[in-house]
Amino acid sequence: MKTDIEIAREAELCPIKEICEKLGMKEEDYEPYGRYKAKLSEDFLESLKDKKNGKLILVTAINPTPAGEGKTTVSIGLTQALCRLSKNAMVALREPSLGPCFGIKGGAAGGGYSQVLPMDEINLHFTGDFHAVTSANNLLAALLDNHIHQGNEKRIDTRNIVWKRCVDMNDRALRNIVVGLGNKSDGFVREDHFVISVASEIMAILCLSEDIKDLKRRLERIIVAYDLDGNPVTAKDIQAVGAMAALLKDAIRPNLIQTIEHTPALIHGGPFANIAHGCNSVRATGAALKMADYCVTEAGFGADLGAEKFFDIKCRESGLRPDAVVIVATVRALKYNGGVAKSDLSAENLEALKKGIVNLEKHIENIKQYGLPIVVALNVFDSDTDRELEFVEDFVKDLGCDFARAKVWEKGGEGGIELAEKVLSALENKKADFRFLYDEALPLEEKIETIAKKIYGAGRVSYSKEAKNHLKQLKDLGFDALPVCVAKTQYSLSDDPGLLGRPKDFEMNVRDLYVSAGAGFVVVLTGSILTMPGLPKHPAAYDIDLTDDGKITGLF
Repeated sequence: MKTDIEIAREAELCPIKEICEKLGMKEEDYEPYGRYKAKLSEDFLESLKDKKNGKLILVTAINPTPAGEGKTTVSIGLTQALCRLSKNAMVALREPSLGPCFGIKGGAAGGGYSQVLPMDEINLHFTGDFHAVTSANNLLAALLDNHIHQGNEKRIDTRNIVWKRCVDMNDRALRNIVVGLGNKSDGFVREDHFVISVASEIMAILCLSEDIKDLKRRLERIIVAYDLDGNPVTAKDIQAVGAMAALLKDAIRPNLIQTIEHTPALIHGGPFANIAHGCNSVRATGAALKMADYCVTEAGFGADLGAEKFFDIKCRESGLRPDAVVIVATVRALKYNGGVAKSDLSAENLEALKKGIVNLEKHIENIKQYGLPIVVALNVFDSDTDRELEFVEDFVKDLGCDFARAKVWEKGGEGGIELAEKVLSALENKKADFRFLYDEALPLEEKIETIAKKIYGAGRVSYSKEAKNHLKQLKDLGFDALPVCVAKTQYSLSDDPGLLGRPKDFEMNVRDLYVSAGAGFVVVLTGSILTMPGLPKHPAAYDIDLTDDGKITGLF
């Protein structure tokens, strides 16, 4: 069987000019980045505003497992299938982070015959968007330290600096560091920290900004520290906004590429769902809705993280309204949730499947709370048995949801026809009555408790002493009305990665809170979640290499 990278290498790509011409775009509407990538121009994005929106289809999934679910692969395959049915469809996805590429996951551009291409470039440096975010983040950090060094006009309390540096790599040694060592000219000695770039508030801002004006308005609001009286000090206060915006000038424009079947795709932005809001940019999703009749997009990890934040943060901020939701699952992942070891997942095990399918059941219940039609896509593997497939299908249909088997890894768009037809039927015959999970005006504690109980299945929420102090501070500063972005493990509905299936009535532990004032939400840190991951014992980087003729190997 061919690997993903082998399939990608054998694919014949169309020059990006041809993709743009198929979309009716003129040369001035885009800027090529090599032969197969382009950025949309600001004038073109502006010209889309008066056009009618197409239908918005969100793809989400059950909680991820080592067995893999294939959410991105299904998103791409569904889009290709819609195009095979003569529908005008486009997929809008996130960009991969270098951290997971060299850490646990490897590449993240779909797989098999449902990939976005050029795969190796997308997974590595792409068009430089993440580098721009990293540079803007660290420019702000440098200007902050320089402000203190040059006299500290804003009376910043050096014990209460909240802005962290970032790097797009899993590097645990940078989580907690000391800066300013050396001579007096080297700055003030203080504790500092790094987060991974996808957890930077600037990544969230980039993905939520409607245009350059909105970008600058959000950058102005970033809180970098507090002064000696406890008042916030912002990026605007230390005159950092203009230079940061200049670094993000090109990064704010969505990237146009193609799928393996030459379907147009917009790839832009990449906040993680376990430590940020987990969606591609508002600009990319909005543009795809104007450029096509059907926009397929995805939200990170399971519906408890990515979909909840897509609805309660991205849709609330942007005015986007989804028309249908696809929940991706696999028999293998459901058996893993039922207690089967990864090495034994290929064997038929109906008892484990019955135990583990409650995870899918909970995610279905979660999406129903938002009033949206649901299609469950079962990503089929060769090891799945007829009895297992039939059990899942019957279970899903008994819950009142549409069901389709997807074979998009093996067959591309052809393998997604059944799914595409079910999605089209849901769009035509079932009404979307979208609603948010909570009222924004609720106090922060009630919003956190609502998510914990209604989405995760918790029985109660506890707060550390530090979390209680910061909760009071945020309320005193007027941030009580913001939506919340819960940072939580992706591997469980709870805040404990070891609790698989459908844990109930557990206690969710909030260890800290902080505000991302520019992005417009309060981040809630739960359990042991980290904003700077570390590398595993055998990083994916060990298997990646470059041949003498310049070909990358081992990326998948």
